Amino acid sequence: MAEQINSLEELGTAANVEAVVEMAAPREPQRDALGRAYATGKRKDAVARVWIKPGSGKVIVNGKPINDYFARPVLQMILKQPFTVSGTEDHFDVVATVKGGGLSGQAGAVKHGVSKALQLYDPSLRAALKAAGFLTRDSRVVERKKFGRAKARKSFQFSKR
Repeated sequence: MAEQINSLEELGTAANVEAVVEMAAPREPQRDALGRAYATGKRKDAVARVWIKPGSGKVIVNGKPINDYFARPVLQMILKQPFTVSGTEDHFDVVATVKGGGLSGQAGAVKHGVSKALQLYDPSLRAALKAAGFLTRDSRVVERKKFGRAKARKSFQFSKR
């Protein structure tokens, strides 16, 4: 938009042209010098830094294999959901470092990071991941405790006398 816009009609057409140009331009893969895609995932108080690269499907979390770090099968399933939805099981190796929160929040954070990294590595996977809701950060966090209350919402026992 280098030239001056003089009327509302010109503004409307210029905005439409820009929108069409942005939609037509495909997203480009974002990879580092080693061919990896990086993303940060978050869930509750957990923050995960995730790198993915083409490989055999190994998942390393904080220096441990997925079976050792996330012992419960449900947490392992949560972490592998982005690969299942995008149809890329056993195509990528994952290295993740995760801090904060508990195991459930950490699994969700790694899942979020893997989803974001997958769509950065291969932008054609974005539609499937977005439709499944994996690119949206789950904003639910624990409610803080209020003064005059036993917990966040629970009151102390009421005494009439």
